[in-house]
Amino acid sequence: MTHHAHQSDAASQPLSREQAQALSEQQWRERLSPEAYQVLRQAGTERPYTGEYWDSDEIGTYSCRACGTELFSSSTKFDARCGWPSFYAPTDNERITYVEDHSLGMTRVEVRCSNCDSHLGHVFAGEGFDTPTDLRYCINSLSLDLTKRED
Repeated sequence: MTHHAHQSDAASQPLSREQAQALSEQQWRERLSPEAYQVLRQAGTERPYTGEYWDSDEIGTYSCRACGTELFSSSTKFDARCGWPSFYAPTDNERITYVEDHSLGMTRVEVRCSNCDSHLGHVFAGEGFDTPTDLRYCINSLSLDLTKRED
């Protein structure tokens, strides 16, 4: 049995790539809370240690809050002590788009949902975490919905 941890911003059915790409910014504004819109559609960042999932140890699957695409598994989530949910790998690399980000006077790698092109967060490498990939996908809670797995 599965259920959502909270009421999702988006409708319960995932959007296809065609449906997601056909939505206007006004339609995205109607689908998402103002806070989620600011992060997902305008590449905003929530304050550290304030998001819903930064310290969650619930077992389940994390999906894009905008379109419902499954992105991360709780089995790859780890405590990076950074104040945002951190994962060492996506469920499928094809579901993530990587974009060089030169904002804030530095070069980072932004991660976006490949299905709807919404901002998720950033990925960092070579930080010395004891994970299989030595990558840290630093993702905004507002970009995610958790579907808990009940055993």
